[in-house]
Amino acid sequence: MTSLDKPTADRSTPDQDAQADKAVTEAALFEAFGGLRGMIETVLPGLLFVTIFTINKDLHVSAIAALAVSLVLVAVRLIRRDTVKHAFSGVFGVAFGVVFAMMTGNAKDFYLPGMLYTLGLALAYIITALAGVPLIGLILGPVFKENLSWRTRNPGRKKAYTKASWAWGLILLGKCAILFPMYWWADTTKFGWVLVALKIPPFLLAVYLTWVFLAKAPAPIDVFAEMEAEERAEKERKAAAAAQRHPEA
Repeated sequence: MTSLDKPTADRSTPDQDAQADKAVTEAALFEAFGGLRGMIETVLPGLLFVTIFTINKDLHVSAIAALAVSLVLVAVRLIRRDTVKHAFSGVFGVAFGVVFAMMTGNAKDFYLPGMLYTLGLALAYIITALAGVPLIGLILGPVFKENLSWRTRNPGRKKAYTKASWAWGLILLGKCAILFPMYWWADTTKFGWVLVALKIPPFLLAVYLTWVFLAKAPAPIDVFAEMEAEERAEKERKAAAAAQRHPEA
C-alpha cells in the first residue's frame, strides 16, 4: 500500500504535529525539573524548619527535623529506585544550611547557602546567555536528545534557549532582590515564611516561559537517532562490500 492508499485518518496534520511537539516539550521540562514531587522535596524541609521554629524558637530541633525529612525523602527514592538527583541536591542544601546556622547560632543562616546558590545560578544563566552558550540549553539538550546540536545546527532553538536563560536569570535575580534585604532586617520567622512562599511561584513562572519559548522553536535534532542511522548505514555498506568481494556461486 502506497502513502496515497493509506487512510486519511492515519496521516498527521501540521497542527497535530505541533501539538505532539508541545506535549513532548512539556513532558521533558516536567522530567528535567523534577515535576510535582521535586517541588515538594524542595519546599518541605524549609517549610518544616520555619514551622517548628515559629512554634518553639529552637534552632537545633528545627534544623535536625529539616535534615531528617530530607534524608527520608532520599531514602524513599532509593527504595523505589527513582531518580535521586533532586532529593540529593535538597539534602546537600539543607545540610549546608544546618552547618551555617549551627556555626553562627542565627536561625536565618539556615537559608543563606540556598540564597547564595540562587544568586550564583541567576548570574550563571545571564552570563552564559551573553556568552552564546545559554545554560538552559546545556541542561535540556540531553533531555531532548539533541545535546549541543542547537548551538550550530538549529539557530531557532538556540534563540529560544537564550531567551529562556534570560528569563531564569532575571526571575531569580528578582527573587534575590526581595530576599537579601529581608535577610538583614526581618526576623527569622517572617523571613522564613516569605522564603517558603517564594520557592514555587518564581520556579513555575520560569518553567512556563521556557515552555512557551521552546514550543515556538524548531523541533530538536535527535543526534542519537542520527548516530544510530549512521551506524546502520555503515553496517549496510560493509555488508554490501563483503557481498561484492565474495559473490555467491
